[in-house]
Formats: sequence, C-alpha cells, structure tokens
Amino acid sequence: MSNPLHANLLGPEPTRLPAETEVLRGLALGESAEELVEDYPQSSLLWAILADEAWAQGRTIESYAYARVGYHRGLDALRKNGWRGAGPVLWEHEPNRGFLRSLYALGRAAAAIREPGEPERIDEFLTSSDPSAKAAIEALLG
Repeated sequence: MSNPLHANLLGPEPTRLPAETEVLRGLALGESAEELVEDYPQSSLLWAILADEAWAQGRTIESYAYARVGYHRGLDALRKNGWRGAGPVLWEHEPNRGFLRSLYALGRAAAAIREPGEPERIDEFLTSSDPSAKAAIEALLG
C-alpha cells in the first residue's frame, strides 16, 4: 500500500526495488563492496559504495565510472520492477537507496569533471525521483 503523503494522483505509483538481502548480509559481515561486487554486479548499492570510497580518496574518474555503472544497473532494476521512465523512486524505501546514491555520486563526479549539462540533468532526475533524497544522502555521507 502506498503512503498517502507520497501519493501522486497524476502519475505512476512509486517504484520499490527488491531488497538485496545477500549484499546487505555480506556488508554486515564485514565484506568489502569490492569483494561483493564480483558476486553481485547488478547491485547499485555496491557500485555507489565504491564510487563514494573512490571519491573520498580523491579518485574522481574512478568514482565517476563506478557511479555510472551503479546508475545503469539501477535503471535496469527499476525497469524490471515496473518503472517506465518516470515516477517516484523514494529514499524511504531502503532498497531504492543504492540507485539514488549512484545517481547522486554520478552528478557529483560529473560536476567535478565539468561534463556539460550532466550535473544539472542528474540533479533534476534525483529531485524528481525524491525531493528529500539529496539531503538524506548528504547527511549519510557527512
């Protein structure tokens, strides 16, 4: 059942990606994203973590590449779960966070390399997916 606070009477229902139980279990057991991505390359969350780790180490191009993969894996997952190119992808639904984090990381890296138009397009996509996502991601990353 959808949350009435997020009801979109003019558009599609929010897309809810399935939980990545094995990925979360591996992370909780202390496995690195780099180790896990070999077994779960479809996980946007793992690619987002790799993008954030690379970014924190000043490896902008690697961060961009990881984020780009996470973004595309996330688009694949969204489409597989009924998303048709528009509609909410809410941060409050935890399995959506890997895609949203990848999207944020891609915009951040695209801005750093001065990719024309891409940071603005990504910011618009992130905001249209969930207006609260950017602040939530920035709080998470500290």
